[in-house]
This record gives sequence, structure tokens and C-alpha cells, in this order.
Amino acid sequence: MKLLSNSVDIWSIDTAKFPHDLTSYFQLLSQEEQLRSQRFKFENDQRLNILARSALRLLAGQYLNCTPVSIQMGYEEYDKPYFLDYPELKFNVSHSGEMIVLAFIQQFELGVDVEYIKTDFEVMDIADNFFAHDEIQNLKEVEKELQFEAFYRCWTRKEAFIKAKGSGLSFPLADFSVSIGEKAKLLATRWDAEEKNEWSLSSFMPKNGYVGALAVHGPVKTIKYHEWKGFEA
Repeated sequence: MKLLSNSVDIWSIDTAKFPHDLTSYFQLLSQEEQLRSQRFKFENDQRLNILARSALRLLAGQYLNCTPVSIQMGYEEYDKPYFLDYPELKFNVSHSGEMIVLAFIQQFELGVDVEYIKTDFEVMDIADNFFAHDEIQNLKEVEKELQFEAFYRCWTRKEAFIKAKGSGLSFPLADFSVSIGEKAKLLATRWDAEEKNEWSLSSFMPKNGYVGALAVHGPVKTIKYHEWKGFEA
């Protein structure tokens, strides 16, 4: 597989379609990754971790034309992983519920986030605590029955941006704002009035009931969406 310049590949994984026994996927992981996966208390979390990390290795192996088990991982200051021997291939991973999403691009930093749409909370209570002022005002103007989806569009875009920055939560969520409508856009950052022009944001729905977002520090010409089905694909 090849990535064209300024092109992103997004892979979605529906973990419900995979067998219960993930031994063959577990064996692809490094010793450190295997130990990490075993620290998860709940089986579903462990399952998500194993599939996400093995999919990352299998897909990266195809992009890089190398064996999945030979890929060595490095970690930046805030634990953001990268390919130690192939730093030019950027990637990011997210999971929620039964979905895993992976994104790949050449050169540019990127972040991806996916969230299962829950409806058992007060939207504005969360927004008032975490969103920027203009995001809160825009969300208030959305019809009540559409607020949950709008909330998650905003939330995933903010998470994807933070992940692409690779700085953890070193700056408050309210210090930057994104759009909440269908068109994804970075609207403003308090620390740099011009930074909004450097980013490409987009939203997608990998499966009914889920919202995803992508943030790239650079121009994006095309985004291709794929479903990863594992060894049988």
C-alpha cells in the first residue's frame, strides 16, 4: 500500500466482527505491548487494545514493506507513539465502544478520535465545563434533539486536535475552539491567532451511532476510508 502526498488513510475496525480468541493477534505485539494489554482490568478493554495495536502493526507493515513484528515503537514526551525507524509515516489510533479507528499520513502530524454517541447526560453541563465560550453559544443554538450529535462533533474535533499537537492536556480545552456544524474547522487558538490557518479538520461516521474526527497539521487533498477485517481480509 502507498500513501500519496497530502493524503490520509482512515481505517475503521468493528471489533464485534472478530473472533473471541485473539491469540494470533496478540502474538504480533512486542513484549512491552503484551504486558500493557494484560494490565487492563476488563476483557473488552484488553480486546480493544490487542486489536488496535496488532492492526497498527499489520497496516504499517504494508505501508512500510516490512514485517509487522519488526516494527519498533518510540514514545514522545506525552506518551504519543511513533515508528522509531520510520518517523516519516505518521499515525494515530482511537477507540470507543466496539470501534477502533486508525489514521495514517506522510510527514504531517495528525490526530484521530472516535466516540460512541451516548445520550444519558446533560449536554450543556459538560460543555459549560470543557468547551470554549463560542462553542457553548453555538451548541445552545442547536435544536435539543440534535445537540448530542453536535456535542460529539465538537468533542471529537477537539480531542483529535489535542492528539495531533502531542502535548497531552498541557493547555485547557477552552483555550481553542472548533466548529460544531457539519463542516469541521479550527476556529481559533488563544496562543496564536494565525494557527487556525495551519490545520485541516474533518468529521466522519465509521458506524451508525459513532462520530469520528481527524486533525492534520497541514493541507489534506484526499481522505480515503477503509474497513479493516483482520487476517481474513
